[in-house]
Amino acid sequence: RHSPRPPGHNGQRLRPLSPSPPPPPAAPSLSMAAVTPALIKELREATGAGMMDCKKVLMEFDGDVDAAAEELRKKGLAKADKKASRVAAEGKIAPGKAERPIGPRRSQHCETDFVAKDESFSKFADQAATLAASLSGDDVESLMGASVDGSTLEEVRAGLVSKIGENIQVRRIAARGKEGTTTGAYIHMNRIGVLVEIEGGTEELCTDIAMHVAAMNPAYATKDDVPAEDIEKEREILTAQVADSGKPADIVAKMVEGRLNKFLAENCLVSQQYVKTNDRTVGKLLEENGAKMVGFTRLAVGEGIEKKKDDFAAEVAAMAGGERLMLHLLRQRWRRRRRLQWSRVKLK
Repeated sequence: RHSPRPPGHNGQRLRPLSPSPPPPPAAPSLSMAAVTPALIKELREATGAGMMDCKKVLMEFDGDVDAAAEELRKKGLAKADKKASRVAAEGKIAPGKAERPIGPRRSQHCETDFVAKDESFSKFADQAATLAASLSGDDVESLMGASVDGSTLEEVRAGLVSKIGENIQVRRIAARGKEGTTTGAYIHMNRIGVLVEIEGGTEELCTDIAMHVAAMNPAYATKDDVPAEDIEKEREILTAQVADSGKPADIVAKMVEGRLNKFLAENCLVSQQYVKTNDRTVGKLLEENGAKMVGFTRLAVGEGIEKKKDDFAAEVAAMAGGERLMLHLLRQRWRRRRRLQWSRVKLK
């Protein structure tokens, strides 16, 4: 007995339909290609946000770290705006002082790309600092062309490079001081240098405040030094943070202004708690000594230079890959020798 044939069947055996080919894989988007593990790590270090949050926002902004950091702050995912300067090169900051008709003037500078512990290098740094203090302005090119012991400072530098075998560069000069102001400096372990300028007061007071600046690294001296665009940008970020709070507009405005005042207090030198006693602000300390803040300059060794970092994990992986390749080649050689031995046995 045969099973009934389906309608329209002509007696031929039905062939199964071949499966349709799978769709081609989607090409990665530009945003995915722009986001690398190094960018994610940089954003995490700058904001303290989670890894997946950093990856998501970097994809949204096509790998733009600055825009991604600002977006994380708006979303409240960044723990703090703690962009650290990229410490890279090694070197030394040296002070120099010169008495002029306009009053004391100090200059501190000099960074290199290696650990500055050589005696010849230290002598060169001090020599350059003293020469810089005797010049006007803060142009490094003019300093390198200045004469010292019958030669230019550039010639002395080139000779020192040949002697030590390491690259040496004078990177920056900072100077403060004018008629009617008092200046003072503090250098922390030859790696952080601060110049402070005030009206009234004493040099010792400037040095104490310079120590505070070295430790706390304020962004501005006073609220008047904060650029208007920085204030508006911070206000925009703070507004975005409280936009979804559900509170009335006037309450939101007060919250934003309160947080903005807190931001200024934390980032302006005169509003910070004096780190040496922690019982008053720097502004109060100046007021007690009949002085007024003019400004400060802070330099740090390696600031703004990105140093190549050795990737230990990548080196280990490369070594392991080389070992695996060597093992694979040895196994192939052993197999060839075995096949050759078997072929000789068969011939016999």
